[in-house]
Amino acid sequence: MNITNLITNPVTILLKQPFKIALGTDVTYDGVIVKIETDAGIFGLGEASPSATVTGETQGTVIDVIENKIRPTIIGKNPILIENIMAEIDSIILHNSSAKCAIDIALHDILGKYAHLPLKNLLGGFRDKITTSITIGIKPIIPTVEEAKRFVRNGVKVIKVKIGENPVEDVEKIKAIREEIGYSIKLRVDANQGYEVSDAIDVLKKLERYDIEFIEQPVAYRDIQGLKTVRAKTCIPIMVDESLHSKEDAINLIRQEVCDLFNIKLMKSGGIMEGMKIITIAEAAGIPCMIGCMTETKIGISAATHLGLAMKNVKYADLDGHLMLKKDIVEGGVVTENGENRVTDEEGLGVRMPESLL
Repeated sequence: MNITNLITNPVTILLKQPFKIALGTDVTYDGVIVKIETDAGIFGLGEASPSATVTGETQGTVIDVIENKIRPTIIGKNPILIENIMAEIDSIILHNSSAKCAIDIALHDILGKYAHLPLKNLLGGFRDKITTSITIGIKPIIPTVEEAKRFVRNGVKVIKVKIGENPVEDVEKIKAIREEIGYSIKLRVDANQGYEVSDAIDVLKKLERYDIEFIEQPVAYRDIQGLKTVRAKTCIPIMVDESLHSKEDAINLIRQEVCDLFNIKLMKSGGIMEGMKIITIAEAAGIPCMIGCMTETKIGISAATHLGLAMKNVKYADLDGHLMLKKDIVEGGVVTENGENRVTDEEGLGVRMPESLL
């Protein structure tokens, strides 16, 4: 079996509402869907969700690197030799992690279809479902509380609240949420690098009374010493996100004792294969992992869900990016109900797209 064609499809989808975090505000999702075809009649779907602030990519740069560098490299290759293909791509492309991710996901989709198995079973098959947080972007206190209440009514078990823009309001916001929904629902917070070290310490100390599961990336991703200081002076567990892209990042963070938890996103790591390696490194160091996401269609979220279901050291999930889209262009794949993600027993990713979109 050999790869015969690679098709790239830019997609732009409106979000249900503007999504604001400390790094900026999005109103659309601008991604790239890829289809890898083979001479055996099997094809795989993959997705890139580029971010100028996180992966250093745009929709245009993703398409350019896939069409002009990756496509000539993989045509004619055996698609189930994933490590070999990705190693060759890495040898000619230094960055562009979401572009690599799209290829990696599509190759894993082909692998699952070739084996006639859902991908989660090929990757490890540890569990059948995983609880996911559902995210509230930065907005005023009253709308935040109302959204949290709506989530609870809809069966959500874990809520993630974006903070990092206004330290005083952030504390009041979490206080107001707890007063309305109580303590049976788990709360996580994510500052997306928004705080200075002193503000992060002050906010976290004030939030300790509100039973916060963990905080993601309280200070700038490059400020490793700042992260260590926040961790040393506060009690809420620290999860790194933007500071963690690669295996090398993981080893450095472990050696310097920077954090308690890892947030692994396929778009940062370059795909499922590299994500698995980071999870294994973290497990050896006693660091639990979360599988997170960008705003993505059900292709990317399904791939991340399969990985989260497959591996024991994935203790948490934040896989709700598909729920932010105004329309769903993908059939099948991940199912999110009552705050939990699961997949069907369909082969590969289990996702389908209308041919008109491909």
